[in-house]
Amino acid sequence: MSFVLSEDQQMLRDTAEAFARDELAVSHLRGLRDSGANGVDPETRQKLAELGFFGVLIPEEYGGVGMGMVAMGQIMEMQGRTIATTPLLQTAVLGASLITMAGSEAQKSEWLPKVASGEVTLALALDEGTHHAPLNISTQAESDGQGYTLNGAKRFVTDGQHADMFLIVARTFGEAGQSHGLSLFLVPRDAGGLSIQTLNTVDSHGAAHLSLEDVHVPEIHLIGAADAAWETLEPALDRGRMALAAEMLGSSQAAFEMTLEYLQTRKQFGQLIGSFQSMQHRAAKMFTDLEMTRSCVTAALSGVDENRNDLAELASLAKARASELVHLVSNETVQMHGGIGMTDDHDSGLYMKRARVQEALLGGASYHRDRYARLNGF
Repeated sequence: MSFVLSEDQQMLRDTAEAFARDELAVSHLRGLRDSGANGVDPETRQKLAELGFFGVLIPEEYGGVGMGMVAMGQIMEMQGRTIATTPLLQTAVLGASLITMAGSEAQKSEWLPKVASGEVTLALALDEGTHHAPLNISTQAESDGQGYTLNGAKRFVTDGQHADMFLIVARTFGEAGQSHGLSLFLVPRDAGGLSIQTLNTVDSHGAAHLSLEDVHVPEIHLIGAADAAWETLEPALDRGRMALAAEMLGSSQAAFEMTLEYLQTRKQFGQLIGSFQSMQHRAAKMFTDLEMTRSCVTAALSGVDENRNDLAELASLAKARASELVHLVSNETVQMHGGIGMTDDHDSGLYMKRARVQEALLGGASYHRDRYARLNGF
């Protein structure tokens, strides 16, 4: 396994870094928050499309560039460095992966070019409770001869406040907790019976609750086979977890660099606080955790492109490590900055707020430690 980026991957990373630095700085997030935009930024969406970022995982025959997960990870890491709010995780990773892996030829030909061009954004509507539990699905989908009728509710759908289409997981057979019997449906945001409650989130990225009351979905919007969505949903979720782990790595790296700079410039009692041994030890702990997490994330991203058979373990390892890392670094950033770190004028608090959401999305550290153990027979 090589952890060295190819020339094309390095060029993409450089482009993503420059775009995040110049167009999506933390001040950009502040502006969206203060204006009440709730994470919605059509101009950024258009620029992401022009750069080709929506099509990184989409094959060339459907309008994408097909560069793979390592390439996508570089974009997500750079986005994480500035805690930018974009539709990439939901649209370019989860949505594009689900349609690519499970969609019919007609569905892929219709929807993937629209995703790659930025014409359509997607949001996966999965969880129904306060914690990530992808099998605890009670939303029902009943066949009515001409399609399906959906009834139920989805909670905390990231990007749900502005997505054009939803990928809704519903149960066509069995009971909550069973993997067999899940089906995946493509539902437009203006579908009759679909209610969207916009949420103001602590990280200013936004989300939504969905309520479905007799929502009719035509047969052609069933993605994959009925009752068998879990076979595609699980690997797609693992891609999302890897991409999110890369974003968290970027957030942690940026927060660490911010803290390190402060340790090297702030004086107390006539001495730089970075000269105090206790502060050095805490900084060393963050640095070593960053390096270990980078190895886990890189292994996971590379594993997808290499078609390894242990992707579930790699995804859970990367997400668990990244969750613990971003929690530690965001805490230390606020604490080491002292009083100023507690103010809204300083960026450290924004990184902490985003960290708490990143930790919970697609399963926290405890969820993935338990999953990793079960996958290895414990």
